Amino acid sequence: MRLLAPLLIATLAATAGDPPRKLAEDEKIELLRGLGSEYANVKAYLPRSKKALRFNSDGTWDKAEWQEAGREYGPVARVGDSVQITKVDIDNDRIVLQINGGLNIKGKWYERVEVGGGMGGGGSTSPVSKNQSRTAGTTIAVVWPGKLPVVSPSEVKKILSPVLDFEKRSATEQYFDTLPPEVQAAIKEKKVIVGMDRDQVLLAVGRPRDKLRETKDGLDTEDWIYGMPPGKITFVTFANNKVIKVKDAYAGLGGSTAPPLKPPQ
Repeated sequence: MRLLAPLLIATLAATAGDPPRKLAEDEKIELLRGLGSEYANVKAYLPRSKKALRFNSDGTWDKAEWQEAGREYGPVARVGDSVQITKVDIDNDRIVLQINGGLNIKGKWYERVEVGGGMGGGGSTSPVSKNQSRTAGTTIAVVWPGKLPVVSPSEVKKILSPVLDFEKRSATEQYFDTLPPEVQAAIKEKKVIVGMDRDQVLLAVGRPRDKLRETKDGLDTEDWIYGMPPGKITFVTFANNKVIKVKDAYAGLGGSTAPPLKPPQ
């Protein structure tokens, strides 16, 4: 036992000191998909800031520093208002979330051009354009000590829960609940049915690899094409923003299509 004790202690120390595993590409993609475009309600003071606001992975942040950052540009939104994550970046020890497009204070060059109030230079001047849209968001960096560990979108949302409430359902989830039951079922099964519109098809099967438009007998149609040869090719035909036909064909290596194979007898 005396001989084994030092070996056991050394083994435990080495295990405890192992660095966090590096995120795999699919884990990064899950974070980007699970956090990007998500909405949340503001629960605490959230300032506009030129540089990313640091938020620690243990759920703490420097409130005085955030207050100081907001003295120049003010808050992004009031407590209770909704904000959206518009960009996600993953770095060595942090996940950086752009909120409401980030902070853009530069504007356009023509917003600073002024026009005289009359002939001879008399009168007041005013900008050429008014009320130009400028992004008035901010950026939050969720920072871990050392290296970024394997973490899920739900865990990141839980970390941020003192300042952002993600329990509010996303716009996509709210839209899905308004759809007819048969359309909801088709989207869950990742298939297209007649009567769907373009948005519903995108939710079900994503973007097509190609689109073809045609006018025949006065009717404008658009085919969305899914799949690559060799294999199944699906043609989704729209007219007036509604699916009027869904056709499957099978393409060989040369790219030509053939009718679906009959099931074995």
